[in-house]
Amino acid sequence: MTTYSNDIDAIETLKQQFGSSWDAINPESVARMRTQNRFRTGLEIAQYTADIMRRDMAEYDADSSVYTQSLGVWHGFIGQQKLISIKKHLKTTNKRYLYLSGWMVAALRSEFGPLPDQSMHEKTVVPALIQELYTFLRQADARELDLLFTRLDAARLAGDETSVELIQNQIDNFETHVVPIIADIDAGFGNPEATYLLAKKMIEAGACAIQIENQVSDEKQCGHQDGKVTVPHEDFIAKLNAVRYAFLELGIDNGVIVSRTDSLGAGLTQKIAVSQTPGDLGDQYNSFLDVEEITEGALGNGDVVIKRDGKLVRPKRLASNLYRFRQGTGEDRCVLDSITSLQNGADLLWIETEKPHIGQIAGMMNRVREVIPNAKLVYNNSPSFNWTQNFRQQAYDILLAEGSDVSAYDRTKLMSVEYDDTELGRLADEKIRTFQRDSSAEAGIFHHLITLPTYHTAALSTDDLAKDYFAEEGMLAYVKGVQRREIREGIATVKHQNMAGSDIGDNHKEYFAGDAALKAGGKDNTMNQF
Repeated sequence: MTTYSNDIDAIETLKQQFGSSWDAINPESVARMRTQNRFRTGLEIAQYTADIMRRDMAEYDADSSVYTQSLGVWHGFIGQQKLISIKKHLKTTNKRYLYLSGWMVAALRSEFGPLPDQSMHEKTVVPALIQELYTFLRQADARELDLLFTRLDAARLAGDETSVELIQNQIDNFETHVVPIIADIDAGFGNPEATYLLAKKMIEAGACAIQIENQVSDEKQCGHQDGKVTVPHEDFIAKLNAVRYAFLELGIDNGVIVSRTDSLGAGLTQKIAVSQTPGDLGDQYNSFLDVEEITEGALGNGDVVIKRDGKLVRPKRLASNLYRFRQGTGEDRCVLDSITSLQNGADLLWIETEKPHIGQIAGMMNRVREVIPNAKLVYNNSPSFNWTQNFRQQAYDILLAEGSDVSAYDRTKLMSVEYDDTELGRLADEKIRTFQRDSSAEAGIFHHLITLPTYHTAALSTDDLAKDYFAEEGMLAYVKGVQRREIREGIATVKHQNMAGSDIGDNHKEYFAGDAALKAGGKDNTMNQF
């Protein structure tokens, strides 16, 4: 017996209990609606997806070739179409997630309009987007199952028992579009209590993995911009604890915390850490400060000093009242941040880098793994990187080191199209193609994501259409560039009424009103042209 057939039997039994007043209720229709609505709450989704992530993490520990991937999405429809495409082309959603980027929330979802990535957007929009994404993914389930139910009815009507059995098996073994979301909580949007409250809302909406960064909430910057300010480890640990308490309170005991360090590009701190004994965590944080040795008599008005190795030193304070770290300490601080986070409740790391370089990433992760052997990284394959230029420069350096003649290349102008079909260009492209596989094997990267790909693809595809539609091509620009491709490539949105739920609604109308149902999908529906 399957869940589907069990539901039919259970509703039939229930129907008999209520007698004739339930005569209009069709037990199989109820079973279909239940099958189409597998997840009834966000917490059910959070638990289901947390289990997936924990399984995937264990599999990666055993075999680094089974890394996971995601793309950042900013709307439920975009996330839905991504998962529909994955199922169509790859036949399974296994090891594929969604990423919710704070950058895209700020740029695209705030009521204030486009905002910089500085935690200025309404924090409520983050759990709202998680809920929206899962609403669209659940609707993708409902739509695909509805198509199967329609085929099942047709096979029954035709008396085709072989097809009936095949379709019923597809229904019974249906793979949901619901996958884990790694959700960006920025720097926590305030103090630890604020972090806890927002984390609860995110988890209740369905998030099984929350990513939090060690920047100051009120000075938060995009990880790929200047002016980043970090907080002492004890401050950050309090927020890690806040997120864990939120998971535990809501019963998601295996929820995943991704600890992000921006220390590689952060040259400033707002606070001097509290230190009780030499070598403690606060002392280690302060050891990276840019200081100058002074005598007690040289103290100025309002000066702040700390004692180090028996001497008084004055941290260099800026006019903004921020303190500067010594140059060249970023990697050491990233390593300390990462080890400290994993030792205090984090499950995965995120080290924000300034370029995609496997050697640099592996150098830091190898140091972390000396202390915590199974340390794993979530890595941002960022659109802020110029991938072509970076990898062509790396390819240039490789060829030069091998003794190859590189006189035909200008290292400062490697973006030029003239290099596309050259040995250097092909070598660089191959290294880009295998970057995720190679870095997962060499640098401990469990999850690869691109924060805002659909921001860029939406702009590019709109530009492609607009430049010709509003010029000489007119409707041919849409027909040739969009609709014809949708039809020939089997893109589900070509039947946009079906994608929006029209056929599901028609079937529900039949459940509710029988032969009296007024359906939208009859012979005069223009969608029948497809």
